[in-house]
Amino acid sequence: YTVLSVVNSDRGNRQKATLSRTGEVIGEFSRLYEQQYAVALFNKVRFDIEGGGGPQPQLLHRKVPLENRSIFSGALFQFLEENNKWRNHFIFVPDSYTINYYDNKARGLHPKGNINCAGYKVLTSMDQYLELLNNSLPGVKAKVGNAPFLKCATQFPLILWHPYARHYYFCVVTEKEQKKWHAVFQDCVRHANDGLSEESQVQTPAFTDAVRLYRQAHGQYGTWEMMCGIPSQILANLVMETLLPELRDLISPRLKGKMHDRQRNWMLVCDAVYGLVVRQAQAQYEAVVQSCEARRPPLEASIRTDMDQIITSKEHVANKIKAVVLPKAEKLLTVSIQPYISSILEALMEPTSRGFSQVRDVFFRELVDLSKNTLNDATKEKVGEHMDKISMLAFHPVKMQSCYEKVEDLSLDGLQQRFDVSSPSVFVQRAQILMREQMDDAVYTFEQILHQSLEDQGPEGLCKNIQRCQDRVIKKFDYDSSTVRKRFFREALLQIFIPYMLKQLTPSLSPELPRFQELIFEDFSRFILVENIFEEVVLHSVMKDIMMAVKEAAVQRRHNLYRDSIVLTSSDPNLHLLGDNPAIDWAGEYGTGQEEVETGDSAGGAAQRRRRMKQVVSMIQLDGSPILESHLDIPMVDSIPEEGVDQPEEGVDQDTDALSSPESVHQEPAKVNGTSLKGKRKAPPPPVQPENIPSPALTNGSVLGEAKSFLHDPESTASAIESAIREIDNAVQGEDSEPAVEITVLEAVAEVSPSSQDSVPFTKKEESLKPIQQEALAPTIRLNSLGHGLYMVSCVPQGCWPMLAPVLPTVVKLFWVVDHS
Repeated sequence: YTVLSVVNSDRGNRQKATLSRTGEVIGEFSRLYEQQYAVALFNKVRFDIEGGGGPQPQLLHRKVPLENRSIFSGALFQFLEENNKWRNHFIFVPDSYTINYYDNKARGLHPKGNINCAGYKVLTSMDQYLELLNNSLPGVKAKVGNAPFLKCATQFPLILWHPYARHYYFCVVTEKEQKKWHAVFQDCVRHANDGLSEESQVQTPAFTDAVRLYRQAHGQYGTWEMMCGIPSQILANLVMETLLPELRDLISPRLKGKMHDRQRNWMLVCDAVYGLVVRQAQAQYEAVVQSCEARRPPLEASIRTDMDQIITSKEHVANKIKAVVLPKAEKLLTVSIQPYISSILEALMEPTSRGFSQVRDVFFRELVDLSKNTLNDATKEKVGEHMDKISMLAFHPVKMQSCYEKVEDLSLDGLQQRFDVSSPSVFVQRAQILMREQMDDAVYTFEQILHQSLEDQGPEGLCKNIQRCQDRVIKKFDYDSSTVRKRFFREALLQIFIPYMLKQLTPSLSPELPRFQELIFEDFSRFILVENIFEEVVLHSVMKDIMMAVKEAAVQRRHNLYRDSIVLTSSDPNLHLLGDNPAIDWAGEYGTGQEEVETGDSAGGAAQRRRRMKQVVSMIQLDGSPILESHLDIPMVDSIPEEGVDQPEEGVDQDTDALSSPESVHQEPAKVNGTSLKGKRKAPPPPVQPENIPSPALTNGSVLGEAKSFLHDPESTASAIESAIREIDNAVQGEDSEPAVEITVLEAVAEVSPSSQDSVPFTKKEESLKPIQQEALAPTIRLNSLGHGLYMVSCVPQGCWPMLAPVLPTVVKLFWVVDHS
């Protein structure tokens, strides 16, 4: 029973209804946007004329942070829903933070797909995913003990979940890889959610105010978790917020089949509808923006001509509204706001300040490492080599993860429901974006100062120059960090309190507001809106208490906040001139051999101009991990047996397509054998191998390979066991007799089986057996036959281990003899 059979009967009517609802929502939004566009234009022109206050930043700001850079690339297992198989895909993350995935690493290929991560959550367990999945379709829940429709190929999944769009499933084979990929994906989500450009001083405020006013008109106040992505995505989220419940009521009763089938079909329906809404929202939004931009020149000319009169008229109306609003606002403020300001401010300050402090520590440690490395080799080339790595520190998700984790402890428990805060994630992601900006500003300022010092003084006294530059930048960072955090605290408190106050005051005051519209001249009515003035009055009523609370925290030197009276205006008067310099290519200018990635335009192929791109995050290479090449197919979900159920093993098709990088090749892949994943065995580590056989491995940036099992049938299994026994017996002939060492079967198996890199430390008994394991991995002439025997034993399926019981004492004896010889 497919999704098509669910909606096919009235597919055309349903599509028309979806388009109609989208048109209604975007139409209402467009009316609000046109009103707010004129107001935003007036505010922008007024700001240009009068100027703005606030302390000037001490650090320089990089204009194009990721020029000629890519973020990351590597190989991941990805689940393909069209054939219910896990396949190894090459993942490439460019400077746009869009996740592109390819069938292989061959250059010039178009990506098989790409993921814009706005609105997604990165999950690292199936339990988290199933909980969200069950909540998305009420009435269709999994029973206790039911197996999920998706069975992960390994124990370390990575799932991208979205409330409306398609879900993506990945997995890796080690926990260390999972943590690194999780950091990369989280950075993609963080960047994509911050999709509205702050440089657009008219369109962005007009858009955000229009969305906020639309939701308030429908009784929805407070922070909105889905205010993320580019405008078309935000508008689609706005439509789906009201459309999804209607769609659920219509489709849910008609979904048939098993629980898992209904959940999957519901996800497909949501994704199809969401894609349709995004496309229509994009078209309608572009149309309204073009219409407003076309009318901008005459509007701006009118504003500049009548600026003084507009300001006077606005102040007159504001005073009238204040007389009505302030008494009720102050009463509400005294009873419901002031008692909570200090506690909420402390809840914001503690994790945020820890995060910024961690940013400072990470930056400081990198500079200390730079100084240490130049003690033995004080040359410009050495400095250039290290500075080329430090220059992208802010955009290294793995190195910045410790900073981001600090602010993730932010919690507003007990206050979210009172003040209608949907989730603290809005504030967490904003703080993380500010932390990344501060880190990049500090790194960029240090780059410019150090580069100027190297040009003026050369390599003489290099360590002292680095130390002086470091001290100057750290001082500026502390000042800017205090300024940025205080602004963040004020904005966060306003985001919490203003919606609550508007929700409480609007029912009683909204009927009185229309009469104030008569006080505004018709020529100025486009730039002065009564609704906006009402919100400004409410904002100013609470702003003084918020400013006082933040000021008191600074005076008490809590969390290293500077007092407002401390202003570093002329500490480095000529520093801003360095901000106009082009970006420094440390590797190119100082001739370092930095590893680079060659990329090309996939549309043009070899004929197009190629450029050299550096990768911010190096390939994930786990120490000692083997390399798997080519693709690896995982059996279909239906063919994966449950725990405790014996299933005959089936061969796995080989795929010998080599993976060579489309955009980020660091090394030539070597064709080696891989290990297939069958039955309930999830990505087992590769067997111990002798020197003359390449070790299969899995590491990001490498390709996964598949090979047929060494043992295909019972006869070959028995033959291998007998051969292994003969090899071991031959190896121990001639050795002196020694007392047998008692050891359990499990311990013996552990010694001849490959261990993961994250294994627990050796016990005292195991430590004595460790040298022979090294001999088995790289057998000498004396132990050549023993190493081959152990290798063949390690390839024996688990079900055949009881057949080896007679030979285990011999193996243990040999271990003891070799260790004491």
